[in-house]
Amino acid sequence: MYRRNSSHVCTSLVFAAVFAVFGLSVAHPASAQQPASTSLAQAATADTTDDTNDPWENTNRAIFGFNQAVDRTVLVPVANAYRAAIPDPFRDMIHDFLQNLNAPIIFANDVLQGQTGLAGETFGRALLNTTVGFGGMFDIATKLGVPYHTNDFGITLANWGVESGPYLMLPVLGPSNPRDVVGDVADGFGDPGNIIAGQHHRIWASIVRSAVSGIDERSRNIESLAEIERTSLDYYATIRSLARQRRAAQIRHQKEDVPNAAPLQGASALPPPARPETVAALPSASSQPMTYRMVSPAPASVNSLADLQKSSMTPSTTAPGR
Repeated sequence: MYRRNSSHVCTSLVFAAVFAVFGLSVAHPASAQQPASTSLAQAATADTTDDTNDPWENTNRAIFGFNQAVDRTVLVPVANAYRAAIPDPFRDMIHDFLQNLNAPIIFANDVLQGQTGLAGETFGRALLNTTVGFGGMFDIATKLGVPYHTNDFGITLANWGVESGPYLMLPVLGPSNPRDVVGDVADGFGDPGNIIAGQHHRIWASIVRSAVSGIDERSRNIESLAEIERTSLDYYATIRSLARQRRAAQIRHQKEDVPNAAPLQGASALPPPARPETVAALPSASSQPMTYRMVSPAPASVNSLADLQKSSMTPSTTAPGR
């Protein structure tokens, strides 16, 4: 899929440049009169205004049912095995490494959107994490106050005023729309890692990277998605709404508090939820259990049966049999 020669790469770059210039020149003619954040907010609002833009709902629901079967029989067991086989610190290293590999695409889209501040953060993060962070296995930049943010060509198209189009449920890949499908394909062809893998006939490396990224992301959303499914009257409609909310937050470059049901739309920077405590983790019982002894006679102040019951039982500090 990603195999290409240098001429194809040049053609793709020229096409992207022309498309970028065209989009920036005609998509938002009034952008000079309003800040970039306003146009981003408008684009995100347009995506969530019509929550029923689902003309192929019957087909989407059928694909969603297939995805649920795949999720229960394959993805969740694999994600649980991934958790069990790899300790938390090493999973965090894999997660940080995969995020660092996304830096070139994120940086390119930061630039295409005119987000110079985000572009500077992305470049600084990539430089710092690749060097001091041992190839990105440690997210040093976040510890120094430069948090990770996701960006992709689908967000860029939204920034340029391209409508999202009708809701789509992709097999295995989850919620999407025509605009994001185009963005995902463009990012795939423009990703330096995929280009290098194609030039060296190592397509399997790109496939493994995508698979591990999907498993890592699914492992971080097991509990949250299971809880949403358990409490939803219509799980399909809930996922549709949550996916649009999450995408709108990404377009506004805001923190994503919604679980990710579509790993193609950028990995979450949030840590996985803490595992619930088991019985083994509960506090142990006191080593000296409290004992009681009978006291007789009852005090003169006893005025009722309740007082008699209370007065007949008092804590004892002596061990039984003494």
